[in-house]
Amino acid sequence: MNQHFIASELSTTTQAAEGLPRRAWTVVEIEEMVRLGILLEDDRFELIGGEIVPMSPKGSKHEHYKISLLHFWMKRSTENYRIAQETTLRLDAYAFVEPDFVFYNSDVLAPQLAPSNTLLAVEVADSSLGYDRGRKARIYANSGVKALWVVDVNTLETHVFGEAGIDGYRLARIVGSTELLVPDFAPELAVKLVELPLI
Repeated sequence: MNQHFIASELSTTTQAAEGLPRRAWTVVEIEEMVRLGILLEDDRFELIGGEIVPMSPKGSKHEHYKISLLHFWMKRSTENYRIAQETTLRLDAYAFVEPDFVFYNSDVLAPQLAPSNTLLAVEVADSSLGYDRGRKARIYANSGVKALWVVDVNTLETHVFGEAGIDGYRLARIVGSTELLVPDFAPELAVKLVELPLI
């Protein structure tokens, strides 16, 4: 059995029987499977509570706004923080996520990226909106990520979460498309989504 066959077999999804125990994978084990080619580096999944969770396909509107936001923010960013796009954010031994953007402290090297030094995570949502502002927001908060934005590319509303706690974010509000979205740590990155130059 060759590695390509193994990888393609593992990339299919199944629905486990409810109530039956399942093996919890660790971040280290997943990284080793990627290194060995058992899982493909380009496979789109996250590890949530030890379970491999496939990510939704990216639609054209999602990509349009994600690229435009990156271009807008990179032109205005300073040396006080770093911006990473679609990087792996390891939350604990059994979980990692792949946010569209992570803003983190400038004195941190990328391999040291963790919830404790993450200033803001941003999810650009299309079909995944319900999951991103629900279960995934609770996962971010439970891990100690200080702030989360979930951008709805269909309405251009942004779900803004803050004050992370064990049961979720204590602060949650919706910022409309004509209102300024302003990161607490970087007022120069303020953007109105309705006025975002699309590229």
